[in-house]
Amino acid sequence: MSEHPQRTPLTARAARIVVEARGLLEEEGRDALTLRALAARLGIRAPSLYKHIPDKAALEAALIEQGLAEMGEALHAALQEPDPFGAVLRTYRAHALTTPNLYRLATTGPLPRERLAPGLEDWSGKPFFLLTGDPEQAQALWAFAHGMVILEIDGRFPAGSDLDRTWETGSAAFRGGGAGADM
Repeated sequence: MSEHPQRTPLTARAARIVVEARGLLEEEGRDALTLRALAARLGIRAPSLYKHIPDKAALEAALIEQGLAEMGEALHAALQEPDPFGAVLRTYRAHALTTPNLYRLATTGPLPRERLAPGLEDWSGKPFFLLTGDPEQAQALWAFAHGMVILEIDGRFPAGSDLDRTWETGSAAFRGGGAGADM
């Protein structure tokens, strides 16, 4: 596994605030993630948060770093499986479905790269490159995985769709095999 980049350091209190923010995000969604709601959850006044987290953008960046780091750790570990290609895709899907609101925050809309720990974004996506050996194929494979998972999170597939089979078919296409190749 390649070396994990250091995340932006947080004070103990800021780290606690981020934990609570993540709980709020996962329970109620991105729109509910306000500094006022977070302060109420922590039992403090909103201005008190600014002593530890400068603004909502900094809070979201800390959450995005968590999401990227956790996904990267899971994907790098999946590379060690006997079938790394299938394992990375299964892990990506499972991780995103387990933390859908954090996933959505980290992967949709503009990415505040300037606020993120250097190298974290590249490292978290590196398993796709290690599977394909080509940057464009890696991006295409990630786009497939992201598109599939965001559509699943949003309930956009028709009722009765066999999503396991759809993932297998996509996996087979990227591997160069026919439909039905094992994911």
